[in-house]
Amino acid sequence: MLKHTVVALALAAAAPLALAQGQGVTKDEIVVGSIQDLSGPLAGFGKQVRLGMMLRVDEVNEQGGVNGRKLRLIVEDSGYDPRRAVLAAQKLVNQDKIFIMVGHIGTAHNMAAMPIQFEKNVPNFFPVTAAREMFDPWHRMKFAFAATYYDQMRRNVPKLVKEKNARKVCAIYQDDEFGLEVVRGAETGLKTIGMELAEKTTFKRGATDFSSQVARMKAAGCDFVVLGTIIRETIGTIGESRKTGFNPTFLGSSASYTDLIHKLGGKAMDGLYSAMTIQHPYLDDASQPLRFWATKYKTKFNEDPTVFSLYGYIGINSFIRAAEKAGTNLTADSFVKAMESMTFPPDVFGSAEQSFTAKKRLGSNASRLSQIQDGRWKVISDYSKED
Repeated sequence: MLKHTVVALALAAAAPLALAQGQGVTKDEIVVGSIQDLSGPLAGFGKQVRLGMMLRVDEVNEQGGVNGRKLRLIVEDSGYDPRRAVLAAQKLVNQDKIFIMVGHIGTAHNMAAMPIQFEKNVPNFFPVTAAREMFDPWHRMKFAFAATYYDQMRRNVPKLVKEKNARKVCAIYQDDEFGLEVVRGAETGLKTIGMELAEKTTFKRGATDFSSQVARMKAAGCDFVVLGTIIRETIGTIGESRKTGFNPTFLGSSASYTDLIHKLGGKAMDGLYSAMTIQHPYLDDASQPLRFWATKYKTKFNEDPTVFSLYGYIGINSFIRAAEKAGTNLTADSFVKAMESMTFPPDVFGSAEQSFTAKKRLGSNASRLSQIQDGRWKVISDYSKED
């Protein structure tokens, strides 16, 4: 009887420790999960995020890991389908038992996966989307880094409109939540300078013909066009405009800040402005540290890095720093506590300072402008002050 009592007491004492440890952390490793589009319309982006993550994981593991634990990265493919993102999240959380989800791409996809994660106390860390839902409403397991589409437009539209002395500001946007966020931000920003959108026109997701929308904006006499577009739609809208002799100032969100715009769209894309938060890493960049990193990436993967490569790399790097601060007793609770006092200073990639508190789950809502000049992105403004 005494022996049974001692065993029972020992098991009871161990149970809280096992519960506190949570999943995805052992003596030797931390399991990190991510969901990317590796086979759908944004497969290029998903591949780049994955490679950026892999580079940082390899680096830290070569250096001994995080507080003695190696990182094991598991990436699942959603095909950019929210339903597949749910299945991927179920596998990562329940079967692979990940400790954290890092850099999941896509707004609807994160929204679909987060309930599955949160049920098992798996944080959603630095998702690759600038939607407000990534930090609002508040949840202790949400941590976002990307200045929102809304804030990007709210800050940068009025600034550029005044600089260009624009008289008629218009918008073309995808008729979904992404496009609406871009337009809402633009409308809020314009109110601060006593203006409003003179014309708005939409397109369906997946559209390839933008002639009617361009004709409508041209007929309205628009001299400044806000773009709620991603890659193909940005190129299509500007390309059609150039063909018809319609040459307003074009301003897009960070969704259009990619090297694919000038690579696929050619010379016609020169002059496009986009809001951005992290600099595109050109191999011949003037910054030596950025050039060194880009060369390291190219050597390892035999392809040029992109801003999406940096999203993946920075996501893992920020996780590493917070996990190190959480200490050897790494749990979901200790990680959250560490994050609530974290500050990430500006880095060689041009990121703004990021800071988090118990109430603040977005690291920074600051953005700045970049423009395509002679076939490459050039930063043309400093970060606007946060408010």
